[in-house]
Amino acid sequence: MTGPEHPHPEHLALADIRARIAQAARIARRAAADVTLVAVSKTHPAEAIAPLIAAGQTVFGENRVQEAQSKWAPLREQHPGVELHLVGQLQSNKAEDAVALFDCIHSLDRPSLLTALARAMDKTGRRVPLFVQVNIGAEDQKGGCAIADLPGLLAQAQDADLPVTGLMCVPPAGIEAAPFFALLDKLATDHGLAGRSMGMSDDFETAIQLGATHVRVGSALFGARG
Repeated sequence: MTGPEHPHPEHLALADIRARIAQAARIARRAAADVTLVAVSKTHPAEAIAPLIAAGQTVFGENRVQEAQSKWAPLREQHPGVELHLVGQLQSNKAEDAVALFDCIHSLDRPSLLTALARAMDKTGRRVPLFVQVNIGAEDQKGGCAIADLPGLLAQAQDADLPVTGLMCVPPAGIEAAPFFALLDKLATDHGLAGRSMGMSDDFETAIQLGATHVRVGSALFGARG
């Protein structure tokens, strides 16, 4: 049974994450309202998402276009105010579906995808905000634009009139994330971009102290992935 005396565990987790975001922002002398919590709901069913929506969470992140299409169609009918962000890699052939479905895409990382997104936005008439994903740790196995290629990709996006609002990164696992967040913050500043999508369940507080505007939190909200 749930109710005021027996809240959903998701409500408790959300309240805890929000409190930690507010505390990290306070330490950094930033407003908590300047940090968007993206609840990463990939692999989790609608039944796990609904309690978070009921508790006031409005921004959710998904990794795959196809999974998001089937899962979110009924949820969005019931909750039209929800924002959906694509936080996983995007194949160029899924660009049109992604532009139709998502309110923000965090994984622009190569010229071929940029071309596909520009075509999709022209066709659908939707201008979806984009983050350029930077391969901040120069890891061969990870997606993301190489740091050296970033100016060229941003120039190409500007030429195509694409709404790039910031940069995104996933730092290397198992080592201190702070230097990588600081580097992404500097790159965003150097290129005049306001958005910094960085920080996940294990390190979002550090990311906020180093300038994150969007933190992508999954397991700390939902538990281990299904």
